[in-house]
Amino acid sequence: MSQTAQTVREDGIISSVSGPVVTARDLDARMNDVVYVGDEGLMGEVIEIEGDTTTIQVYEETSGISPGEPVESTGEPLSVDLGPGLLDTIYDGVQRPLDVLEDKMGSPYLDRGVDAPGIELDKEWEFEPEVEEGDVVETGDVVGIVEETVTIDHKVMVPPDYEGGEVVAVESGSFTVDETVVELDNGEEVQMRQEWPVREARPTVEKKTPRTPLVSGQRILDGLFPIAKGGTAAIPGPFGSGKTVTQHQLAKYADADIIIYVGCGERGNEMTEVIDDFPELEDPSTGNPLMARTSLIANTSNMPVAARESCVYTGITIAEFYRDMGYDVALMADSTSRWAEAMREISSRLEEMPGEEGYPAYLAARLSQFYERAGYFENVNGTEGSVSAIGAVSPPGGDFSEPVTQNTLRIVKTFWALDADLAERRHFPSINWNESYSLYKDQLDPWFQDEVADDWPEKRQWAVDVLDEETELQEIVQLVGKDALPEDQQLTLEVARYLREAYLQQNAFHPVDTYCPPEKTYLMLTTIQTFNDEAFDALEAGVPVDEIIDIDAAPNINRIGVQEDYEEYVDELKSEITEQLRSLY
Repeated sequence: MSQTAQTVREDGIISSVSGPVVTARDLDARMNDVVYVGDEGLMGEVIEIEGDTTTIQVYEETSGISPGEPVESTGEPLSVDLGPGLLDTIYDGVQRPLDVLEDKMGSPYLDRGVDAPGIELDKEWEFEPEVEEGDVVETGDVVGIVEETVTIDHKVMVPPDYEGGEVVAVESGSFTVDETVVELDNGEEVQMRQEWPVREARPTVEKKTPRTPLVSGQRILDGLFPIAKGGTAAIPGPFGSGKTVTQHQLAKYADADIIIYVGCGERGNEMTEVIDDFPELEDPSTGNPLMARTSLIANTSNMPVAARESCVYTGITIAEFYRDMGYDVALMADSTSRWAEAMREISSRLEEMPGEEGYPAYLAARLSQFYERAGYFENVNGTEGSVSAIGAVSPPGGDFSEPVTQNTLRIVKTFWALDADLAERRHFPSINWNESYSLYKDQLDPWFQDEVADDWPEKRQWAVDVLDEETELQEIVQLVGKDALPEDQQLTLEVARYLREAYLQQNAFHPVDTYCPPEKTYLMLTTIQTFNDEAFDALEAGVPVDEIIDIDAAPNINRIGVQEDYEEYVDELKSEITEQLRSLY
């Protein structure tokens, strides 16, 4: 949050302090204006105005602040700096760069009131124009390119609040973000830097139906419960079930151009792992550092609660900025439950009427506002881009009936339900295939049919049917034992076991199995179906089920995931399975 373009307007006086909520009197301010509170100038935001009393949520610790101290208004809403330098950077919830603040303080422990611009104002960037004098540009048009990182070209655009016009001056060369790179005939000057209010969605022409999957490299997601580029997904699960690891895998391997990772109220050790690991990771698609296409927003559970409430808006606004350039952006929010808890705490301090379980009555509306900013859009400059929003939910005790989970499920179209029982059995990713679903399957099937295989939907449906049948049979097995089942049902359980162990399980720490392309996902499923078809043919020919299960080739199905040359391996394995089973009759 840069203050360079803001001016202080009027002084008010603090009248009361209640945690992050401060009331002031005689303050000339509007709703959502940024203010500076107390002698130390703590950043806050106006959230309620009643008569001459203004209520402010402060984004920093308020201990030591007392009534009578001044409050200063900037007259501007909470905004983020947008421009080259957003990537390969770690911010707090209100877009203060943590590395810059650490250098300023000389310590990782930050003093209150310390501030820094969201992007470097003194750094020069090499600007290559995309327009010439005499060209006519409109709102959102790209006027030049800056190489932001080795992976991403930053497209300098005409800001959304400009009218546009004829280019009268343009230069190539090195410029800071505040220097003019293009002048228009109406007097408007285009810089590399923009500011945008975080609570306001950036303009688009049209929200379209997404038809391309966000390929994650996780078999259970791509194969059974895909999400579209521009889609929304929720990952609810109890403590220790793998929400954060799943989001880390998505951040590392999803085929999005840009990754925005928002650590919203999570434990400090988890964010430390992200901050330490991501700069060292290699982008599997380019071989460049993963941080070259990533921006991290870290707001841990010990940071001020009000900043947690704003961090998801900071993240989605940065995501929309890159979407306007025509990029596909994936935003990970971990977790929206902590965001909701921050809203609940602030709401209680405001003495608002509580809703279910103490959450504010507007919980559902706030969740909707966040997820609705995701989507596949036609931008105002004629390009198309997407923002995919994937939010982790941390229901207390794993209770999916609590308000945050239920309200999220009403909004998102993909539901990846994490299961503590699966996690205890060391089945990872611990996504419960009976409770999870995706409403994008039908609109994404044509892509999978064109890019992978014509019978992709049929293979997926076969796997779902086998897993559903296994669930029903397991209830009987618990009562009477597996041996009491007919042989065909025993064989179904064996096929389902391979689906669970070879297909649905995936080793995030294995160098090969950690990422599985859709082609490999498909071939694994066809191998298991080959075993299924040949095994049932053998059973109909009178071969005992024990002999079918004991063939030497079958256990090798579990080894497909770790094979680099998987196509050759699968061809040989299918032949072995067929040959060995047919030799039994």
